[in-house]
Amino acid sequence: MHFTYLSLGSNIGKKVQNLENARLFLEDKVGKIMFQSKLYKTKAWGVENQEDFCNQIILIATKMMPEMLLKAILDIESSLGRIRQAHWGARIIDIDIIYFDEIIIDEVFGENTLIIPHPYMQERLFVLVPLAEIAPDYLHPILKKTTKELLSNCNDGLEVSCEL
Repeated sequence: MHFTYLSLGSNIGKKVQNLENARLFLEDKVGKIMFQSKLYKTKAWGVENQEDFCNQIILIATKMMPEMLLKAILDIESSLGRIRQAHWGARIIDIDIIYFDEIIIDEVFGENTLIIPHPYMQERLFVLVPLAEIAPDYLHPILKKTTKELLSNCNDGLEVSCEL
């Protein structure tokens, strides 16, 4: 079994329902959700003139290898109506792989590049706040810092608040 932390986000339509739908698809297609953070309301990162996001971190136990996981995630996003337009733009669903076991990957699979750990996670409060809720002592395999340490060193000034 492999363990992967995924970041879920939505800022179009019924955001909470979009995350629920993503979790249902993930459990059906990828594996068992072991832990999930609360839902968080967050300001958009990168392109700020758009609706706020609803974000969450989940931990899934899966039999999939990273390449298959990436394909499954892209298929789920597409099934839920995601259309890739502007980089960091509005989206009905976004699912990012934050960690996969303790491995480090930087590879191209077809049209997609897979980088694990997620290359910007340490810069984003919308990832670190919910990740710290369910994995405060998880050690980043490259930076050699725990989630708590990454959170305390993060300079992201965007607001993250508990949605529910």
